[in-house]
Amino acid sequence: MRDVLYLDRLEQAETLLKPQRVEVLRQLAEPHSCGEVAGQLAQTPQRVYYHVKRLVEAGLVTQVSERKVRGVQEGVYQAAARSYWLSPRLVGVLGPRRAQDELSLGHLLTLVEEVQADIADLDRTAPELPSIGVSGEIRVRPDQRQEFLDDLKTVLRDLFTRYGGAEGDAFKLAVACYPKGDRDD
Repeated sequence: MRDVLYLDRLEQAETLLKPQRVEVLRQLAEPHSCGEVAGQLAQTPQRVYYHVKRLVEAGLVTQVSERKVRGVQEGVYQAAARSYWLSPRLVGVLGPRRAQDELSLGHLLTLVEEVQADIADLDRTAPELPSIGVSGEIRVRPDQRQEFLDDLKTVLRDLFTRYGGAEGDAFKLAVACYPKGDRDD
């Protein structure tokens, strides 16, 4: 099972965006037959099989084994991934984005879409995928914003200069700085 399955085909998204299928998919985090899932969801095995069949066709679920139960072959299925990402390209950009300068929200959205697509393209079968994720909160007074941005650019420029040679493993560095929302997490 993969950690993430990146959905970039409209048919996959349509298949996933049905509440009953999401419930079936959750049950298939571990291998189960349609009968077992039906029992958990208080549905008929036929109804669950219908949804599982659609999920298999979309590549969201795989049949991992088969067993004989009361003389009938029964498939055992499992979700193809632990989580699913919908590509922003499925909808596309609706209307023109505002200026794409480095301080615009439009630029940040483009950067996030690019990072998401890059991560989805990584070879997850590789034994080692060296990466790092760092997140934090910085508080900057309005009169210090420009100084903060200038310092950040200087630090990043220094890193790019120091490690920007033609030899060694290539890494992509993306830094996002945005106002913190009011969500309570």
